[in-house]
Amino acid sequence: MSQKAKKLTRRRLLKATAATAGAAIAAPYIRNAHAATPTVRMLMWEDYIIQETVTEFEEKYKARIAPQFFDGNSEAFNKMKAGGTADFDLVMADGFWPRLYLRDGLIQPIKASLVPNLSTAFKDFQPGAYDLLHDKPGGTLIGVMNCWGSYGITMNLDHIAEEDRTSLNVMFSEKYRGHLSTGARFEENIAMAGILAATQMGTVKDQRPDGQPFNPYKLTDAELARAKELLIKQKGLLVTRYQDYDALQRLMRPGLVWASPEFSEIYRRLTRARWAGEVDFEVAHMLQPKEGGLGWIDSWQLSAGTTNSEIIELSHHWMNHYVSRESMKRVAGIGVAPCFDVTDMLPEQEVKLLMLDRTAELRGLHMFDQPSSPEKWERVWSEVEAA
Repeated sequence: MSQKAKKLTRRRLLKATAATAGAAIAAPYIRNAHAATPTVRMLMWEDYIIQETVTEFEEKYKARIAPQFFDGNSEAFNKMKAGGTADFDLVMADGFWPRLYLRDGLIQPIKASLVPNLSTAFKDFQPGAYDLLHDKPGGTLIGVMNCWGSYGITMNLDHIAEEDRTSLNVMFSEKYRGHLSTGARFEENIAMAGILAATQMGTVKDQRPDGQPFNPYKLTDAELARAKELLIKQKGLLVTRYQDYDALQRLMRPGLVWASPEFSEIYRRLTRARWAGEVDFEVAHMLQPKEGGLGWIDSWQLSAGTTNSEIIELSHHWMNHYVSRESMKRVAGIGVAPCFDVTDMLPEQEVKLLMLDRTAELRGLHMFDQPSSPEKWERVWSEVEAA
């Protein structure tokens, strides 16, 4: 990944939400503990550390957790490949990344019987509907889902015509020149353009070289070339590529930008601002464009290097504890959508704001993945930026 691409990650964006919710842990996991206290070592996203959840676990199981944090999947994957399997018992990932961990022998199977709270997941995250956390459909469980979301398009309904609110074309339309923005990460920009390119070319349902269904992170050379053309065209339509949520909010709140892909944080901020009478326009979030969109599901994986039976059991207890309904309600409180049904524990407006009434749309989303050729993608992005 290029240095420029590293500036913006979904986790850096989400951290601000967790901080404002006052939920980030300060001390329980770094307290002094007797040397014999069993410890579960975790490599994870920082925003999922919630003090009350950690304290409950440590007191119930007479254990402690010791987390280290990362910003992006590539960083965590490289740490695990460089010996991290000996340093961590659990690692978090999203989308297709758990299968990449399994492919490289970095994780081991999960014992579903030790995670009974899996039964409370929405049906759209159960096996058969969502199989990326198995080595193959109907196969061995390799991860425990946590939260979900999309890289959808937030739109100002005062300016985006109704007929344009369901298509990726809105981000490439001359009609909205000078009122569009995208994030700075090249992976999502290319993948989103790749979906539209393959749709326009009629290749989405073609037989793929790897024999798998269409994946916007595994574009053919022709699809990648067409995606580059779209991105070069789009460049002239944009106000800017934003680096963080605050920057995007400064663009959308006064009405300078009318549409932008994002992880739904600005959709939620602007909706709350409308409820408070601070803005006079309504926004909507195109979770799944008709051509297809990008999505993610965060999950916990068990490190291949963990062989101590007590730690393996405690790691399962942590996963089960974390995905309990009470814990998932707290996660919802920091503004992230749980994969587990806590709708009866939240106000109706929060259910809608977290899009927990739209989980079925996950099925049409392409999960985040590693580009099939990072070098080729970086070269394409360099050519887009130089155009």
